Formats: sequence, C-alpha cells, structure tokens
Amino acid sequence: MIITSLAVFIRIFSNSMSNVYQKQLTNLGICPFFINFIMYLGLSICCIPFIIGIDLVNISTNVWLSAGFGGLCGALGNSYLVKALENGDLSVLGPINAYKSIVAMIVGIVLLKEIPSILGVLAIVLIIYGSYFIFDTLQEGFSIKLLMRKDIRYRIYALIFTAIEAVFIKNVIVQSDVTISFVFWSFFGMLFTGIIVLFRNKVSFEKNVFVLSRFLFVIILMGIMQLSTNFVFSRINVSYALALFQLSAILSVILGWRFFGETKISKKLLGSIIMVVGAVILILFN
Repeated sequence: MIITSLAVFIRIFSNSMSNVYQKQLTNLGICPFFINFIMYLGLSICCIPFIIGIDLVNISTNVWLSAGFGGLCGALGNSYLVKALENGDLSVLGPINAYKSIVAMIVGIVLLKEIPSILGVLAIVLIIYGSYFIFDTLQEGFSIKLLMRKDIRYRIYALIFTAIEAVFIKNVIVQSDVTISFVFWSFFGMLFTGIIVLFRNKVSFEKNVFVLSRFLFVIILMGIMQLSTNFVFSRINVSYALALFQLSAILSVILGWRFFGETKISKKLLGSIIMVVGAVILILFN
C-alpha cells in the first residue's frame, strides 16, 4: 500500500509539473500538437530497448486494438489539454478535471442504466458548487458563455478522451503488463500526434536552451507520469485511482500562482477542494 501511495503522489506531481512546462512552451507560440509529438517521440526512442524483448507476434489482437484506440484517445486528450493550457489559466483548467467523474456517471446512465444514489447526487452538487468558485474568478462567471471559451471547451474535450483512454490502458495492462502498455502508449501516441502535426501549418520555434530544456522536462515528466499511472492501475481499481488523481487539481492551482502569477488563488483553492471531495465521493461511493 505504501508503494502504491508513493506512485500516486509521483503521478500527481509529475502530471502537474508537466502541465507547467507545456504551458511555458505554448506561451512561446509553439504548436500544442507538436509539443505532444516530441514528447511521444522522445518516449518512443527510450522504449526501443524494451521493444527488443517483447514478443510482438504473440500479442493478442485485443491488446493491439485496445492499445491503438487508447493511443488515439490519449493523443487527442493530451493535445487538447495542451491546447487548453495555451489559451487559459492552469489554476482554472486543472480543477475542471473533476468533471470527468460526472462524464463517467452520464455514460453509465445512458449505456448501463445506472441511476446515481443520494451520495452520487450530493457529489454532483459539490462538484458544480466548487466549480462556481473557480469560474466566478473569470470574466464570464458561472454561465453558459463559459462554453464559448476555447480553453474551457478544449479542457472538456481533453477530460473526455483521457477518461476513455484510461479504460483502454487498464485493458492492455490486464492482458499483458505495465511495460507493454507503456511502450504501446508511447508508440501509438507518437503515431497519431504525428498524423495530426502533418496536417498542421509548418512548425517553427527558437531552438535555445530554455525551449529545449522544457521539451526535455516534458518528456521526462510525462514518462514518469504514465509509468506511475500504469503501475497504480495494475495495483488498484481504475475508479479508485482516478479519484486519487483528482488531488492534482489543488496542486495545479498552487503551481498556476507560483509559475504564472495567476490571481484569486484563495477562491480557486476553495473551489478545487470542494470539487475534489465531490469527485472522490462520486467515484468511490456511487
């Protein structure tokens, strides 16, 4: 349990810090899809020694399909996340991830006819109430007009795709192992983001020490993030893991203030805590 808890902490920290460096790169005008392509490419290169020891021929079709669909969802989810960071504040976008649990609940109602319990309804109220404090710091306030903002829309797209990705990742881990899941995640992510980049305009940026070091930090931190995520998925239920990962919302608010001078932190922090409590209740007890 101690090792799993440590892995959860590492995942939360590495994910939040990678968002910081991704936002620094987008602030320089670098295409978010290209940032993710370089990240996946770097990790794929690091995976070459592991690929040699994997018997690719005998891997089941189900694993290949799950890895492929998971890679596509991951590429889209991570790219939309960086697109959101390009247009918005880290202290606002981080806590929105708590809405992932509501998305999962809606899917359950539609597809599985799962009706939320009283605790589930309470959790939804807490998430919406907490998000009021977050969104009230924006010019649009807590309103429909929020959905017109690119950063909010991109963040919602990101949480939907990453929620779906988590299911595919878990399936690959169950039918193979953590290493194979990580290798496939890196390779298919590189493949799909590479395709996206091909259809984008020419990417150009100043190749100085600051930029190159940020790319390196993103590669390292995202690698650590995904490895720790896979490890946690292999040890506990995905829903429990996703609930624990919500704690990154609080760290995102603090990092947004520390690195980008984002304001109204007390209100955002209060809203984040309320949303995290709601997300944990909805995921674990509904």
